[in-house]
Amino acid sequence: MAGPLADDFGREVTGVRISLTDRCNFDCVYCHNEGLGDTRGPMEPSDEEMTADDVVRFLEVVEGYGVDAVKFTGGEPMLRQDLEEIIERTPDSMEVSMTTNGTFLPGRAEDLKAAGLDRVNVSQDALDPDDFAEVTKSGAYEKVLEGVKAAVDAGLDPVKLNMVVFTHTAGYVEEMVDHVADNQGLQLQLIQYMPELTGKPEWNVDIGRVHDWLAEKADRVEHREMHDRKRYFVGEESDDETGGMVEIVDPVENEEFCANCGRVRVTHEGYLKGCLNRNDDLRSMGEMTREEIAETFEEVVANRVPYYGEYLVEGEDGEYELNEKYLGTPPAAD
Repeated sequence: MAGPLADDFGREVTGVRISLTDRCNFDCVYCHNEGLGDTRGPMEPSDEEMTADDVVRFLEVVEGYGVDAVKFTGGEPMLRQDLEEIIERTPDSMEVSMTTNGTFLPGRAEDLKAAGLDRVNVSQDALDPDDFAEVTKSGAYEKVLEGVKAAVDAGLDPVKLNMVVFTHTAGYVEEMVDHVADNQGLQLQLIQYMPELTGKPEWNVDIGRVHDWLAEKADRVEHREMHDRKRYFVGEESDDETGGMVEIVDPVENEEFCANCGRVRVTHEGYLKGCLNRNDDLRSMGEMTREEIAETFEEVVANRVPYYGEYLVEGEDGEYELNEKYLGTPPAAD
């Protein structure tokens, strides 16, 4: 096995993030995809989606490049009936995680664990059913709670709850932090709202204020090298062995966020790209032969940009500059 490939900025690629479908049974207001509604259950892959064989072949190829971690995402990856098969066939050398809305975890969490799933992130933007429904356009609040419990019971803990922070949810952050502090097996990941993906800049909030509030509340703070993230540990001073970890993902206008990123992304259609938040560098893996996969993977790693996708583009002089068109802002005055 060869060592990991490194891009021109010295970042070794050791992880891949694979979308298994763009379908979802939610229709969250902050998402740039259109949901199907919460009546749809697991399905066979569509003609546009990679088959289980395609996914496994890709993973076997990139394993040879030192990739040791894969995260399965969507849409909602648990809409794939063959998810357990894909996980079971994933190379044993890889850590396997998944991001889900949790509605299909009851009844499947134990099978996923048995297949080889190590960790799970569950999207949960509120603790109140009405607030949850307003954000997700779904009445599946109780099913999500069941799913979180099923994941913890199956040994997929710590279960990380994903919460997008914007005007609709900012008022729920404090109770969500208390929630993970009071419940063993849970962690919280606060995700900065990215207005450039949804076209609603008025929903943005100052994520720095959340950092400041957590810094005052936390018993201790750790720094995570990947994405230059901070982890805030709260509620550890009590004597009942509870306490929770809260992490903030804040890529917007954060030049340090991408400095240690070691992932590339795969779309459900079988395209590779160097950044999750960028779609102008898609590279097809063709018929997904092992040779085409290897060639495309090498190209994508070699062509990664230094900072948050299209926020920076390469100018005529070879230097990177702000992409004003992408940002939707007027050029700065001299």
